[in-house]
Amino acid sequence: MNAAEIAPNEMSLSDSRHTPRRPALIVSWALQGIVALILVQTLFFKFTAAEESVYIFQTLGMEPWGRIGSGVAELIAAVLLLTPRTVIYGAGLSLGVISGAIMSHLTKLGIVVKDDGGLLFALALTVFFASLIILLIRRREWPLGLAARIGL
Repeated sequence: MNAAEIAPNEMSLSDSRHTPRRPALIVSWALQGIVALILVQTLFFKFTAAEESVYIFQTLGMEPWGRIGSGVAELIAAVLLLTPRTVIYGAGLSLGVISGAIMSHLTKLGIVVKDDGGLLFALALTVFFASLIILLIRRREWPLGLAARIGL
């Protein structure tokens, strides 16, 4: 059986129809690196119980388990983002985790946390939009033809 005889939803991920074009792939990898770098950079502060991280999660009523749990989720997301076959799962996980962070900023923490000038909020927005763009670039890799079902 050749590739022409296989239905489109049965094609493997290695098929060129499922891989973004080169410029989009370059943008995706650049964004994946940025998101992974931001997520990994914050792990030091979460896992060492830095004052600002402890303050944030105490304010949210989630210290220490929320701090540690979100750190583990962010570590997993970073690894998935840098692994070619799992990029979409990493982008989805980072989008979910960072959505919670953004909502926390907007509802309880405020934009500026401990005189950071809004840096943490800006980084959260960067992760959110970069993850969203990664998912859009790689929409043909979504499982179960989900992108086609929602019209993307």
